[in-house]
Order: sequence, then structure tokens, then C-alpha cells
Amino acid sequence: MPKYRVEHDRENCIGCAACASVCPKHWSMNADGKSDLHEGTKRDSDGWIVKDFEEGEYNDLKQSADVCPVNVIHIVDVTNNKKII
Repeated sequence: MPKYRVEHDRENCIGCAACASVCPKHWSMNADGKSDLHEGTKRDSDGWIVKDFEEGEYNDLKQSADVCPVNVIHIVDVTNNKKII
């Protein structure tokens, strides 16, 4: 079972490309000017894009959340459902 989840509020992304710049392995820019989370799936409850991941990807994905100027990328510890960012 994955330990973490990255959550992306794509609708409110401003397209600054900071996440794709620091973490191109997990993020890219779409033709519509917003970032895309690679292998993310749309959550039905709120439309956010989510992806579960393991400890080894934590630093890269946390860094992408840290550099987001509009705080639309969140990291959640799924073992206790606690939001880290």
C-alpha cells in the first residue's frame, strides 16, 4: 500500500511551470497552459488529479508542492490521512 498521495487542483493552476521545472519526471506543461501530473487520475468527489506514491518519490513530489506559488499541489500521508503540504 502506498504511503503518500499527491493531490493537484488543476483547475486553479496558474501555469507558472515551477512544478515541471523542478520535477519533470512527474510534471509537464499541457497545451492549455496548465501543469499535468503524470499518471494521475481525476478524483470524482472534487475533480482534483491524484496519484499515490512511495517513499522513494517523496522528495521530488514534495519539492514540486513547495515551489507552487498558488498552493494547488498537496502531499498527504495516506497512512493517517494527514496533509503534509
